[in-house]
Amino acid sequence: MARKRAAMWFLIIAVVGGMLLIIVLKECFDRPRPSVVPHLDVVTSPSFPSGHSMLAAAVYLTTGVLAARAATLRRAKTYMLLAAGAITFLVGVSRMVLGVHYPTDVLAGWIGGTVWALACWLVARRLSSLPRRTS
Repeated sequence: MARKRAAMWFLIIAVVGGMLLIIVLKECFDRPRPSVVPHLDVVTSPSFPSGHSMLAAAVYLTTGVLAARAATLRRAKTYMLLAAGAITFLVGVSRMVLGVHYPTDVLAGWIGGTVWALACWLVARRLSSLPRRTS
């Protein structure tokens, strides 16, 4: 991935955009945190959607796709995509284990982050297919 400035900017935009989307969604839903079990982590923001799960999906899936595109071996591509999915899954599960999210918060975070990553990928794909200007 060395000297891949477009990939770098793509990842930065995906992460920052995902963070902004989380803030907006949390403010819109303003769901309180679960109180069924004691929290093993101190949190003050609203519960829905899980910001950690959403950002993990956006960052790790985007990074996995970028890394898989750079790999030449099919096994390496598969490994990178599976690793990105596994990390995303574990981040979400950890939020439930800590008692700070309902399962629906995490599921919504995964879905939101995946949709955001796909939207960023589709925009990047569209932009890369446009003819380049030469001045």
